[in-house]
Amino acid sequence: MSTAMTTAADTVEGRSTVLRMDDLRVSAVGGNEILLGISLDLYRGQILGLVGESGSGKTTAGLACMGHYRTGLQHTAGGIELFPREGDPFYLDSLSAEQTRDLRGSRVAYIPQDPALSLNPAIRVGEQIREVLDVHAFGKSSAERSARVKEVLEDVGLPGTDEYQRRWPHQLSGGQQQRIGIAMAFAMFPDVLILDEPTTGLDVSTQAHVLDTIRDMTRRHDVASLYITHDLAVVAELADRVAVMLRGELVEEGPAEKVLHRPEHDYTKRLLAAVPDLAGRKDLPGGAERAAEVTEPQVSEPQVTQPGDSAAASATASAEPYLLQVSDLAMKFGDNVVLSSIDMTLEPGESTMILGESGSGKTTLSRCITGLVDGYTGSVRYRGEELAKSTRKRTVDHRQEIQYVFQSPFSSLNPRRTIGESLTVPLEMSKRLPRSEHKKAVEEALDAVRLGRSFYDRRPGDLSGGERQRAAIARALVNAPRVLVCDEITSALDVSVQASIVSLLNTLREERGLAILFVTHNITLARHVSGHINVLNKGVIVDRGTVEDVLENPSHEYTKSLLSDIPQL
Repeated sequence: MSTAMTTAADTVEGRSTVLRMDDLRVSAVGGNEILLGISLDLYRGQILGLVGESGSGKTTAGLACMGHYRTGLQHTAGGIELFPREGDPFYLDSLSAEQTRDLRGSRVAYIPQDPALSLNPAIRVGEQIREVLDVHAFGKSSAERSARVKEVLEDVGLPGTDEYQRRWPHQLSGGQQQRIGIAMAFAMFPDVLILDEPTTGLDVSTQAHVLDTIRDMTRRHDVASLYITHDLAVVAELADRVAVMLRGELVEEGPAEKVLHRPEHDYTKRLLAAVPDLAGRKDLPGGAERAAEVTEPQVSEPQVTQPGDSAAASATASAEPYLLQVSDLAMKFGDNVVLSSIDMTLEPGESTMILGESGSGKTTLSRCITGLVDGYTGSVRYRGEELAKSTRKRTVDHRQEIQYVFQSPFSSLNPRRTIGESLTVPLEMSKRLPRSEHKKAVEEALDAVRLGRSFYDRRPGDLSGGERQRAAIARALVNAPRVLVCDEITSALDVSVQASIVSLLNTLREERGLAILFVTHNITLARHVSGHINVLNKGVIVDRGTVEDVLENPSHEYTKSLLSDIPQL
Protein backbone atom coordinates (compact mmCIF):
# COMPACT_ATOMS: atom_id res chain seq x y z
CA MET A 1 0.00 0.00 0.00
CA SER A 2 1.24 3.52 -0.76
CA THR A 3 2.30 5.69 2.12
CA ALA A 4 0.16 8.83 2.36
CA MET A 5 -3.63 8.89 2.00
CA THR A 6 -5.02 11.97 0.26
CA THR A 7 -8.03 13.33 2.13
CA ALA A 8 -9.62 15.17 -0.79
CA ALA A 9 -9.44 15.05 -4.53
CA ASP A 10 -7.47 17.80 -6.27
CA THR A 11 -9.23 19.95 -8.83
CA VAL A 12 -7.91 21.08 -12.21
CA GLU A 13 -9.85 23.67 -14.22
CA GLY A 14 -12.81 23.08 -11.92
CA ARG A 15 -12.74 19.29 -12.43
CA SER A 16 -11.96 16.98 -9.54
CA THR A 17 -9.57 14.05 -9.68
CA VAL A 18 -11.36 10.69 -9.71
CA LEU A 19 -8.38 8.35 -10.05
CA ARG A 20 -4.71 8.97 -9.39
CA MET A 21 -1.94 6.66 -10.56
CA ASP A 22 1.19 7.41 -8.56
CA ASP A 23 4.56 5.99 -9.74
CA LEU A 24 2.94 2.67 -10.65
CA ARG A 25 5.40 -0.13 -11.35
CA VAL A 26 4.53 -3.57 -12.71
CA SER A 27 6.97 -6.36 -13.50
CA ALA A 28 6.94 -9.78 -15.07
CA VAL A 29 7.32 -12.39 -12.32
CA GLY A 30 11.05 -12.87 -11.99
CA GLY A 31 11.66 -10.70 -15.04
CA ASN A 32 11.78 -7.19 -16.48
CA GLU A 33 9.65 -4.20 -15.52
CA ILE A 34 6.60 -3.66 -17.75
CA LEU A 35 5.51 -0.29 -16.28
CA LEU A 36 8.38 1.92 -15.18
CA GLY A 37 6.76 4.38 -12.78
CA ILE A 38 3.56 5.69 -14.39
CA SER A 39 1.84 8.72 -12.84
CA LEU A 40 -1.50 9.90 -14.25
CA ASP A 41 -4.67 11.64 -13.07
CA LEU A 42 -8.16 11.04 -14.45
CA TYR A 43 -10.64 13.91 -14.03
CA ARG A 44 -14.41 13.79 -13.69
CA GLY A 45 -16.26 14.45 -16.96
CA GLN A 46 -13.09 14.18 -19.06
CA ILE A 47 -11.58 11.60 -21.40
CA LEU A 48 -7.86 10.81 -21.25
CA GLY A 49 -6.52 9.18 -24.41
CA LEU A 50 -3.71 6.73 -23.58
CA VAL A 51 -1.80 6.04 -26.80
CA GLY A 52 1.18 3.96 -27.80
CA GLU A 53 2.12 1.02 -29.96
CA SER A 54 1.56 -2.63 -29.10
CA GLY A 55 3.81 -3.62 -26.21
CA SER A 56 4.00 -0.11 -24.76
CA GLY A 57 2.15 -1.18 -21.59
CA LYS A 58 -1.03 0.84 -22.06
CA THR A 59 -3.42 -2.09 -21.54
CA THR A 60 -1.46 -3.18 -18.46
CA ALA A 61 -1.91 0.33 -17.04
CA GLY A 62 -5.63 0.30 -17.87
CA LEU A 63 -6.26 -3.07 -16.21
CA ALA A 64 -4.32 -1.91 -13.13
CA CYS A 65 -7.03 0.74 -12.65
CA MET A 66 -9.34 -2.18 -11.85
CA GLY A 67 -6.85 -3.81 -9.52
CA HIS A 68 -6.19 -6.50 -12.14
CA TYR A 69 -2.79 -7.80 -13.26
CA ARG A 70 -2.58 -10.47 -15.93
CA THR A 71 -1.06 -13.86 -15.19
CA GLY A 72 2.71 -13.57 -15.01
CA LEU A 73 2.66 -9.91 -13.94
CA GLN A 74 2.95 -8.44 -10.45
CA HIS A 75 2.47 -5.01 -8.91
CA THR A 76 5.84 -4.04 -7.43
CA ALA A 77 5.58 -0.36 -6.40
CA GLY A 78 3.45 2.76 -6.43
CA GLY A 79 -0.31 2.83 -6.08
CA ILE A 80 -3.69 3.81 -7.52
CA GLU A 81 -6.04 5.95 -5.45
CA LEU A 82 -9.76 6.25 -6.19
CA PHE A 83 -11.97 9.18 -5.16
CA PRO A 84 -15.56 7.89 -5.39
CA ARG A 85 -18.66 10.09 -5.42
CA GLU A 86 -19.68 8.69 -2.07
CA GLY A 87 -17.38 7.68 0.76
CA ASP A 88 -13.71 8.25 1.49
CA PRO A 89 -10.88 7.86 -1.04
CA PHE A 90 -8.95 4.60 -0.93
CA TYR A 91 -6.02 2.78 -2.53
CA LEU A 92 -6.87 -0.18 -4.72
CA ASP A 93 -4.07 -2.32 -3.27
CA SER A 94 -5.60 -1.93 0.21
CA LEU A 95 -8.73 -3.84 -0.81
CA SER A 96 -9.49 -7.48 -0.12
CA ALA A 97 -10.21 -9.86 -3.00
CA GLU A 98 -13.95 -9.55 -2.32
CA GLN A 99 -13.81 -5.75 -2.21
CA THR A 100 -11.83 -5.69 -5.49
CA ARG A 101 -14.48 -7.85 -7.18
CA ASP A 102 -17.19 -5.49 -5.95
CA LEU A 103 -15.21 -2.51 -7.26
CA ARG A 104 -15.23 -3.89 -10.81
CA GLY A 105 -18.41 -3.05 -12.64
CA SER A 106 -19.66 -0.74 -9.90
CA ARG A 107 -17.01 1.94 -9.28
CA VAL A 108 -14.67 1.07 -12.17
CA ALA A 109 -16.13 -0.36 -15.42
CA TYR A 110 -14.30 -1.89 -18.37
CA ILE A 111 -15.18 -2.11 -22.08
CA PRO A 112 -12.99 -4.49 -24.13
CA GLN A 113 -11.94 -4.16 -27.77
CA ASP A 114 -14.19 -6.99 -28.93
CA PRO A 115 -17.80 -6.68 -27.74
CA ALA A 116 -18.05 -10.45 -28.00
CA LEU A 117 -15.73 -10.63 -24.99
CA SER A 118 -18.24 -8.78 -22.81
CA LEU A 119 -21.43 -10.43 -24.13
CA ASN A 120 -22.53 -13.98 -23.41
CA PRO A 121 -23.97 -15.41 -26.67
CA ALA A 122 -26.36 -17.62 -24.67
CA ILE A 123 -28.01 -14.77 -22.71
CA ARG A 124 -30.42 -12.14 -24.07
CA VAL A 125 -29.01 -8.61 -24.04
CA GLY A 126 -31.51 -7.20 -21.54
CA GLU A 127 -30.73 -9.99 -19.09
CA GLN A 128 -27.00 -9.30 -19.42
CA ILE A 129 -27.45 -5.68 -18.35
CA ARG A 130 -29.81 -6.80 -15.59
CA GLU A 131 -27.15 -9.26 -14.37
CA VAL A 132 -24.76 -6.37 -13.62
CA LEU A 133 -27.44 -4.72 -11.48
CA ASP A 134 -28.24 -8.01 -9.71
CA VAL A 135 -24.60 -8.77 -8.88
CA HIS A 136 -24.10 -5.32 -7.32
CA ALA A 137 -27.55 -5.26 -5.65
CA PHE A 138 -28.71 -2.08 -7.40
CA GLY A 139 -31.80 -0.37 -5.94
CA LYS A 140 -34.38 -1.72 -3.55
CA SER A 141 -36.64 -3.65 -5.90
CA SER A 142 -36.85 -5.64 -9.10
CA ALA A 143 -38.91 -2.84 -10.65
CA GLU A 144 -36.05 -0.37 -10.07
CA ARG A 145 -33.62 -2.67 -11.85
CA SER A 146 -35.97 -3.18 -14.78
CA ALA A 147 -36.40 0.59 -15.08
CA ARG A 148 -32.62 1.08 -14.98
CA VAL A 149 -32.10 -1.46 -17.82
CA LYS A 150 -34.59 0.44 -19.99
CA GLU A 151 -33.04 3.79 -19.05
CA VAL A 152 -29.44 2.83 -19.80
CA LEU A 153 -30.39 1.27 -23.16
CA GLU A 154 -32.03 4.54 -24.19
CA ASP A 155 -28.98 6.45 -22.90
CA VAL A 156 -26.77 4.65 -25.44
CA GLY A 157 -29.23 5.24 -28.27
CA LEU A 158 -30.88 1.81 -28.35
CA PRO A 159 -34.56 0.93 -27.83
CA GLY A 160 -35.44 0.12 -24.24
CA THR A 161 -38.43 -1.97 -25.24
CA ASP A 162 -39.06 -5.50 -23.98
CA GLU A 163 -38.79 -6.75 -27.57
CA TYR A 164 -35.28 -5.31 -27.97
CA GLN A 165 -34.18 -6.59 -24.56
CA ARG A 166 -35.16 -10.12 -25.66
CA ARG A 167 -32.72 -10.08 -28.58
CA TRP A 168 -29.63 -12.31 -28.63
CA PRO A 169 -26.16 -10.79 -29.20
CA HIS A 170 -25.84 -12.45 -32.63
CA GLN A 171 -28.96 -10.54 -33.79
CA LEU A 172 -27.16 -7.21 -33.32
CA SER A 173 -24.60 -5.45 -35.49
CA GLY A 174 -21.06 -4.85 -34.21
CA GLY A 175 -21.91 -1.27 -33.30
CA GLN A 176 -25.06 -2.32 -31.43
CA GLN A 177 -23.10 -5.00 -29.56
CA GLN A 178 -20.55 -2.39 -28.52
CA ARG A 179 -23.35 -0.10 -27.31
CA ILE A 180 -24.72 -2.94 -25.18
CA GLY A 181 -21.23 -3.24 -23.70
CA ILE A 182 -21.27 0.50 -22.95
CA ALA A 183 -24.73 0.18 -21.38
CA MET A 184 -23.46 -2.61 -19.11
CA ALA A 185 -20.49 -0.46 -18.13
CA PHE A 186 -22.68 2.55 -17.22
CA ALA A 187 -25.46 0.58 -15.52
CA MET A 188 -24.08 1.12 -12.00
CA PHE A 189 -23.16 4.83 -12.49
CA PRO A 190 -19.40 4.13 -12.22
CA ASP A 191 -16.76 6.70 -11.33
CA VAL A 192 -14.18 5.45 -13.84
CA LEU A 193 -14.57 3.90 -17.29
CA ILE A 194 -11.70 1.99 -18.93
CA LEU A 195 -12.10 1.57 -22.72
CA ASP A 196 -9.55 -0.72 -24.38
CA GLU A 197 -9.51 -0.12 -28.16
CA PRO A 198 -13.35 -0.29 -28.29
CA THR A 199 -13.68 0.88 -31.92
CA THR A 200 -10.64 -0.73 -33.59
CA GLY A 201 -12.63 -3.24 -35.65
CA LEU A 202 -15.57 -0.95 -36.47
CA ASP A 203 -16.37 0.90 -39.70
CA VAL A 204 -16.09 4.68 -39.71
CA SER A 205 -19.86 5.26 -39.52
CA THR A 206 -20.37 2.76 -36.69
CA GLN A 207 -17.25 4.08 -34.97
CA ALA A 208 -18.62 7.64 -35.16
CA HIS A 209 -21.85 6.57 -33.41
CA VAL A 210 -19.95 4.68 -30.69
CA LEU A 211 -17.57 7.60 -30.09
CA ASP A 212 -20.52 9.99 -29.82
CA THR A 213 -22.08 7.65 -27.26
CA ILE A 214 -18.87 7.46 -25.19
CA ARG A 215 -18.41 11.24 -25.29
CA ASP A 216 -22.03 11.93 -24.35
CA MET A 217 -22.15 9.38 -21.52
CA THR A 218 -18.84 10.58 -20.05
CA ARG A 219 -20.02 14.20 -19.94
CA ARG A 220 -23.61 13.50 -18.87
CA HIS A 221 -22.71 11.15 -16.02
CA ASP A 222 -19.55 13.01 -14.94
CA VAL A 223 -17.37 9.91 -15.35
CA ALA A 224 -13.59 9.87 -15.73
CA SER A 225 -12.80 7.86 -18.88
CA LEU A 226 -9.49 6.29 -19.92
CA TYR A 227 -9.55 5.58 -23.68
CA ILE A 228 -6.74 3.18 -24.68
CA THR A 229 -5.91 3.18 -28.40
CA HIS A 230 -3.25 3.37 -31.09
CA ASP A 231 -5.52 5.48 -33.33
CA LEU A 232 -4.44 9.09 -32.89
CA ALA A 233 -7.14 10.38 -35.24
CA VAL A 234 -9.80 8.97 -32.89
CA VAL A 235 -8.02 10.53 -29.92
CA ALA A 236 -8.09 13.91 -31.69
CA GLU A 237 -11.88 13.64 -32.05
CA LEU A 238 -12.59 12.35 -28.56
CA ALA A 239 -10.00 13.08 -25.87
CA ASP A 240 -9.60 16.12 -23.63
CA ARG A 241 -6.09 15.09 -22.61
CA VAL A 242 -3.55 12.71 -24.17
CA ALA A 243 -0.83 10.57 -22.57
CA VAL A 244 1.79 8.84 -24.74
CA MET A 245 3.49 5.63 -23.63
CA LEU A 246 6.69 4.05 -24.95
CA ARG A 247 8.12 0.79 -23.58
CA GLY A 248 6.43 1.16 -20.21
CA GLU A 249 7.21 4.82 -19.71
CA LEU A 250 5.09 7.93 -20.01
CA VAL A 251 6.96 10.16 -22.47
CA GLU A 252 4.42 12.97 -22.94
CA GLU A 253 1.14 14.08 -21.37
CA GLY A 254 -1.04 17.17 -21.62
CA PRO A 255 -4.08 18.75 -23.31
CA ALA A 256 -5.01 17.03 -26.58
CA GLU A 257 -4.55 20.22 -28.61
CA LYS A 258 -0.97 20.62 -27.39
CA VAL A 259 0.18 16.98 -27.59
CA LEU A 260 -1.32 16.34 -31.03
CA HIS A 261 -0.41 19.65 -32.68
CA ARG A 262 2.69 20.78 -30.77
CA PRO A 263 4.32 17.53 -29.60
CA GLU A 264 7.62 17.74 -27.75
CA HIS A 265 8.85 14.14 -27.69
CA ASP A 266 10.38 12.58 -30.81
CA TYR A 267 8.31 9.40 -30.36
CA THR A 268 5.06 11.38 -30.36
CA LYS A 269 6.20 13.16 -33.52
CA ARG A 270 6.95 9.81 -35.20
CA LEU A 271 3.52 8.44 -34.26
CA LEU A 272 1.78 11.51 -35.67
CA ALA A 273 3.83 11.32 -38.88
CA ALA A 274 2.61 7.74 -39.42
CA VAL A 275 -1.11 8.62 -39.26
CA PRO A 276 -2.55 8.46 -42.80
CA ASP A 277 -4.31 11.62 -43.95
CA LEU A 278 -7.30 11.65 -46.28
CA ALA A 279 -5.73 14.40 -48.38
CA GLY A 280 -2.66 12.18 -48.91
CA ARG A 281 -0.32 15.15 -48.58
CA LYS A 282 2.29 13.34 -46.52
CA ASP A 283 4.43 10.34 -47.36
CA LEU A 284 4.06 7.77 -44.63
CA PRO A 285 7.32 6.78 -42.88
CA GLY A 286 9.21 4.09 -44.72
CA GLY A 287 9.27 5.85 -48.07
CA ALA A 288 5.68 5.27 -49.15
CA GLU A 289 5.03 6.97 -52.44
CA ARG A 290 1.77 8.60 -53.44
CA ALA A 291 -0.23 5.90 -55.25
CA ALA A 292 -2.49 8.15 -57.29
CA GLU A 293 -0.73 7.15 -60.50
CA VAL A 294 -0.28 3.66 -61.88
CA THR A 295 3.43 2.93 -61.83
CA GLU A 296 4.86 0.71 -64.54
CA PRO A 297 7.22 -1.94 -63.20
CA GLN A 298 10.82 -0.77 -63.16
CA VAL A 299 12.27 -4.24 -62.60
CA SER A 300 10.93 -7.20 -64.55
CA GLU A 301 10.13 -10.18 -62.34
CA PRO A 302 11.71 -13.37 -63.71
CA GLN A 303 8.99 -15.66 -65.03
CA VAL A 304 9.09 -19.42 -64.61
CA THR A 305 8.62 -20.94 -68.04
CA GLN A 306 6.18 -23.82 -68.14
CA PRO A 307 6.07 -26.59 -70.74
CA GLY A 308 3.84 -25.58 -73.61
CA ASP A 309 4.46 -21.82 -73.25
CA SER A 310 4.73 -20.16 -76.63
CA ALA A 311 5.33 -16.76 -78.12
CA ALA A 312 1.83 -16.85 -79.59
CA ALA A 313 0.28 -17.43 -76.17
CA SER A 314 2.27 -14.55 -74.71
CA ALA A 315 1.19 -12.24 -77.50
CA THR A 316 -2.45 -13.17 -76.94
CA ALA A 317 -2.15 -12.46 -73.21
CA SER A 318 -0.46 -9.10 -73.77
CA ALA A 319 -3.20 -8.10 -76.19
CA GLU A 320 -5.86 -8.43 -73.49
CA PRO A 321 -7.06 -5.02 -72.26
CA TYR A 322 -7.13 -5.99 -68.56
CA LEU A 323 -5.10 -8.23 -66.31
CA LEU A 324 -8.21 -9.01 -64.24
CA GLN A 325 -11.83 -8.39 -65.19
CA VAL A 326 -14.94 -9.03 -63.06
CA SER A 327 -18.23 -9.02 -64.99
CA ASP A 328 -21.78 -9.07 -63.60
CA LEU A 329 -20.70 -10.99 -60.50
CA ALA A 330 -23.47 -11.82 -58.02
CA MET A 331 -23.49 -13.95 -54.89
CA LYS A 332 -26.10 -14.98 -52.38
CA PHE A 333 -26.23 -17.29 -49.39
CA GLY A 334 -29.70 -18.79 -49.29
CA ASP A 335 -32.10 -15.88 -49.73
CA ASN A 336 -29.51 -13.33 -48.58
CA VAL A 337 -28.12 -11.38 -51.55
CA VAL A 338 -24.51 -10.46 -50.72
CA LEU A 339 -23.29 -9.12 -54.08
CA SER A 340 -25.20 -7.77 -57.10
CA SER A 341 -23.96 -7.00 -60.63
CA ILE A 342 -20.32 -6.30 -59.74
CA ASP A 343 -18.17 -5.04 -62.62
CA MET A 344 -14.56 -4.00 -62.10
CA THR A 345 -11.15 -4.24 -63.72
CA LEU A 346 -7.50 -4.30 -62.69
CA GLU A 347 -4.53 -3.49 -64.91
CA PRO A 348 -0.88 -4.59 -64.51
CA GLY A 349 0.89 -2.57 -61.81
CA GLU A 350 -2.37 -0.93 -60.68
CA SER A 351 -3.62 -0.72 -57.10
CA THR A 352 -7.39 -0.57 -56.65
CA MET A 353 -9.17 -0.16 -53.32
CA ILE A 354 -12.40 -1.98 -52.51
CA LEU A 355 -13.91 0.15 -49.75
CA GLY A 356 -16.90 -0.77 -47.63
CA GLU A 357 -18.24 -1.25 -44.13
CA SER A 358 -18.80 -4.57 -42.36
CA GLY A 359 -21.48 -6.49 -44.22
CA SER A 360 -20.94 -4.59 -47.49
CA GLY A 361 -19.71 -7.76 -49.22
CA LYS A 362 -16.12 -6.68 -49.81
CA THR A 363 -14.51 -9.80 -48.32
CA THR A 364 -16.96 -12.06 -50.18
CA LEU A 365 -16.06 -10.25 -53.42
CA SER A 366 -12.32 -10.64 -52.83
CA ARG A 367 -12.77 -14.35 -52.06
CA CYS A 368 -14.89 -14.91 -55.17
CA ILE A 369 -12.09 -13.36 -57.23
CA THR A 370 -9.49 -15.67 -55.67
CA GLY A 371 -11.73 -18.76 -55.83
CA LEU A 372 -11.96 -19.17 -52.06
CA VAL A 373 -15.75 -18.76 -52.35
CA ASP A 374 -17.57 -20.41 -55.24
CA GLY A 375 -21.23 -20.53 -56.16
CA TYR A 376 -21.30 -17.01 -57.59
CA THR A 377 -22.76 -16.09 -60.97
CA GLY A 378 -21.06 -13.89 -63.54
CA SER A 379 -17.40 -14.22 -64.46
CA VAL A 380 -13.86 -13.48 -63.32
CA ARG A 381 -11.35 -13.31 -66.17
CA TYR A 382 -7.56 -13.34 -65.88
CA ARG A 383 -5.64 -12.25 -68.98
CA GLY A 384 -8.87 -12.69 -70.92
CA GLU A 385 -9.42 -16.29 -69.81
CA GLU A 386 -12.42 -17.08 -67.61
CA LEU A 387 -11.40 -18.59 -64.28
CA ALA A 388 -13.08 -21.60 -62.73
CA LYS A 389 -15.21 -20.52 -59.77
CA SER A 390 -13.42 -22.72 -57.23
CA THR A 391 -9.71 -22.47 -56.63
CA ARG A 392 -9.56 -26.29 -56.59
CA LYS A 393 -10.68 -26.33 -60.22
CA ARG A 394 -8.31 -23.60 -61.38
CA THR A 395 -5.00 -24.39 -63.04
CA VAL A 396 -1.81 -24.27 -61.01
CA ASP A 397 -0.78 -21.13 -62.89
CA HIS A 398 -4.05 -19.37 -62.11
CA ARG A 399 -3.85 -20.30 -58.42
CA GLN A 400 -0.28 -19.07 -58.11
CA GLU A 401 -0.65 -15.85 -60.10
CA ILE A 402 -3.58 -14.58 -57.98
CA GLN A 403 -2.64 -14.68 -54.29
CA TYR A 404 -4.70 -13.78 -51.20
CA VAL A 405 -3.34 -12.21 -48.00
CA PHE A 406 -5.63 -12.70 -45.01
CA GLN A 407 -6.52 -10.06 -42.40
CA SER A 408 -4.95 -12.20 -39.69
CA PRO A 409 -1.48 -13.51 -40.57
CA PHE A 410 -2.23 -16.55 -38.40
CA SER A 411 -4.64 -17.61 -41.16
CA SER A 412 -1.69 -18.13 -43.50
CA LEU A 413 1.09 -19.07 -41.07
CA ASN A 414 1.15 -22.35 -39.14
CA PRO A 415 2.28 -21.53 -35.56
CA ARG A 416 4.00 -24.94 -35.33
CA ARG A 417 6.14 -24.38 -38.40
CA THR A 418 9.07 -22.07 -38.92
CA ILE A 419 8.56 -19.16 -41.30
CA GLY A 420 10.79 -20.91 -43.82
CA GLU A 421 8.69 -24.09 -43.67
CA SER A 422 5.42 -22.15 -44.10
CA LEU A 423 6.80 -20.24 -47.08
CA THR A 424 8.02 -23.47 -48.69
CA VAL A 425 4.52 -25.02 -48.80
CA PRO A 426 3.29 -22.97 -51.83
CA LEU A 427 6.44 -23.96 -53.76
CA GLU A 428 5.87 -27.63 -53.00
CA MET A 429 2.26 -27.38 -54.15
CA SER A 430 3.02 -25.53 -57.39
CA LYS A 431 6.06 -27.66 -58.31
CA ARG A 432 7.28 -24.70 -60.34
CA LEU A 433 10.83 -24.99 -59.03
CA PRO A 434 13.01 -28.00 -58.22
CA ARG A 435 13.24 -28.73 -54.49
CA SER A 436 16.89 -27.69 -54.46
CA GLU A 437 15.87 -24.09 -55.28
CA HIS A 438 13.09 -23.75 -52.70
CA LYS A 439 15.20 -22.27 -49.91
CA LYS A 440 16.70 -19.65 -52.23
CA ALA A 441 13.20 -18.60 -53.40
CA VAL A 442 11.97 -18.32 -49.81
CA GLU A 443 14.99 -16.25 -48.78
CA GLU A 444 14.45 -13.91 -51.72
CA ALA A 445 10.79 -13.47 -50.68
CA LEU A 446 11.88 -12.65 -47.12
CA ASP A 447 14.32 -10.10 -48.51
CA ALA A 448 11.56 -8.61 -50.68
CA VAL A 449 9.36 -7.88 -47.64
CA ARG A 450 12.34 -6.42 -45.73
CA LEU A 451 12.47 -9.14 -43.08
CA GLY A 452 15.77 -10.72 -44.04
CA ARG A 453 16.96 -14.31 -44.24
CA SER A 454 17.48 -14.64 -40.49
CA PHE A 455 13.69 -15.04 -40.18
CA TYR A 456 13.80 -18.37 -42.04
CA ASP A 457 14.14 -20.42 -38.83
CA ARG A 458 11.89 -18.30 -36.61
CA ARG A 459 8.28 -19.15 -35.71
CA PRO A 460 5.21 -16.88 -35.92
CA GLY A 461 5.00 -16.64 -32.12
CA ASP A 462 8.46 -15.01 -32.04
CA LEU A 463 7.39 -12.19 -34.39
CA SER A 464 5.58 -8.91 -33.79
CA GLY A 465 2.23 -8.24 -35.52
CA GLY A 466 3.90 -6.26 -38.28
CA GLU A 467 6.57 -8.92 -38.83
CA ARG A 468 3.91 -11.65 -39.02
CA GLN A 469 2.00 -9.65 -41.63
CA ARG A 470 5.19 -9.20 -43.68
CA ALA A 471 5.81 -12.95 -43.49
CA ALA A 472 2.24 -13.59 -44.71
CA ILE A 473 2.88 -11.26 -47.67
CA ALA A 474 6.16 -13.10 -48.36
CA ARG A 475 4.25 -16.39 -48.44
CA ALA A 476 2.02 -14.93 -51.14
CA LEU A 477 5.08 -13.74 -53.11
CA VAL A 478 7.16 -16.92 -53.33
CA ASN A 479 5.58 -18.06 -56.61
CA ALA A 480 5.89 -14.62 -58.23
CA PRO A 481 2.17 -13.76 -58.50
CA ARG A 482 0.85 -10.99 -60.73
CA VAL A 483 -2.16 -10.09 -58.52
CA LEU A 484 -2.17 -9.65 -54.75
CA VAL A 485 -5.53 -9.47 -52.95
CA CYS A 486 -5.04 -7.87 -49.51
CA ASP A 487 -8.03 -8.27 -47.17
CA GLU A 488 -7.96 -5.73 -44.32
CA ILE A 489 -4.29 -6.52 -43.72
CA THR A 490 -3.58 -3.31 -41.77
CA SER A 491 -6.79 -3.05 -39.72
CA ALA A 492 -5.31 -4.34 -36.45
CA LEU A 493 -1.85 -2.78 -36.79
CA ASP A 494 -0.33 0.22 -35.04
CA VAL A 495 -0.06 3.32 -37.21
CA SER A 496 3.72 3.05 -37.62
CA VAL A 497 3.51 -0.66 -38.55
CA GLN A 498 0.61 0.13 -40.91
CA ALA A 499 2.76 2.80 -42.56
CA SER A 500 5.57 0.31 -43.13
CA ILE A 501 3.18 -2.24 -44.71
CA VAL A 502 1.73 0.46 -47.01
CA SER A 503 5.27 1.45 -47.98
CA LEU A 504 6.13 -2.19 -48.67
CA LEU A 505 3.11 -2.70 -50.96
CA ASN A 506 3.96 0.41 -52.96
CA THR A 507 7.57 -0.76 -53.30
CA LEU A 508 6.45 -4.20 -54.50
CA ARG A 509 4.24 -2.59 -57.12
CA GLU A 510 7.18 -0.62 -58.44
CA GLU A 511 9.76 -3.40 -58.29
CA ARG A 512 7.61 -6.33 -59.43
CA GLY A 513 4.75 -4.73 -61.36
CA LEU A 514 2.27 -6.33 -58.94
CA ALA A 515 -1.38 -5.47 -59.34
CA ILE A 516 -3.05 -5.06 -55.94
CA LEU A 517 -6.66 -5.25 -54.76
CA PHE A 518 -6.66 -3.53 -51.38
CA VAL A 519 -9.79 -4.42 -49.40
CA THR A 520 -10.47 -2.16 -46.41
CA HIS A 521 -12.92 -0.04 -44.42
CA ASN A 522 -10.19 2.56 -43.78
CA ILE A 523 -10.81 5.28 -46.34
CA THR A 524 -7.96 7.46 -45.04
CA LEU A 525 -5.49 5.04 -46.66
CA ALA A 526 -6.96 5.62 -50.13
CA ARG A 527 -4.49 8.15 -51.49
CA HIS A 528 -1.57 6.31 -49.88
CA VAL A 529 -2.20 2.89 -51.43
CA SER A 530 -4.42 3.15 -54.48
CA GLY A 531 -5.03 4.96 -57.74
CA HIS A 532 -8.62 3.76 -58.16
CA ILE A 533 -11.43 3.02 -55.75
CA ASN A 534 -14.69 1.04 -55.76
CA VAL A 535 -17.10 1.91 -52.93
CA LEU A 536 -19.25 -1.06 -51.95
CA ASN A 537 -22.54 -0.71 -50.06
CA LYS A 538 -24.88 -3.64 -49.39
CA GLY A 539 -23.33 -5.66 -52.20
CA VAL A 540 -23.51 -2.94 -54.86
CA ILE A 541 -20.73 -0.66 -56.15
CA VAL A 542 -22.20 2.80 -55.56
CA ASP A 543 -19.16 4.93 -56.44
CA ARG A 544 -16.11 4.24 -58.58
CA GLY A 545 -13.29 6.06 -60.31
CA THR A 546 -9.91 7.50 -59.52
CA VAL A 547 -9.27 8.11 -55.84
CA GLU A 548 -9.08 11.83 -56.53
CA ASP A 549 -12.47 11.93 -58.28
CA VAL A 550 -14.31 9.84 -55.71
CA LEU A 551 -12.90 11.65 -52.66
CA GLU A 552 -13.25 15.14 -54.11
CA ASN A 553 -16.57 14.64 -55.92
CA PRO A 554 -18.46 11.68 -54.44
CA SER A 555 -21.62 10.97 -56.39
CA HIS A 556 -23.45 8.76 -53.88
CA GLU A 557 -24.87 9.75 -50.50
CA TYR A 558 -23.28 6.69 -48.90
CA THR A 559 -19.79 7.83 -49.92
CA LYS A 560 -20.54 11.34 -48.67
CA SER A 561 -21.65 9.97 -45.29
CA LEU A 562 -18.47 7.86 -45.03
CA LEU A 563 -16.32 10.91 -45.70
CA SER A 564 -18.21 12.98 -43.13
CA ASP A 565 -17.64 10.36 -40.39
CA ILE A 566 -13.87 10.04 -40.77
CA PRO A 567 -11.94 11.07 -37.63
CA GLN A 568 -8.96 13.23 -38.58
CA LEU A 569 -6.14 14.97 -36.79
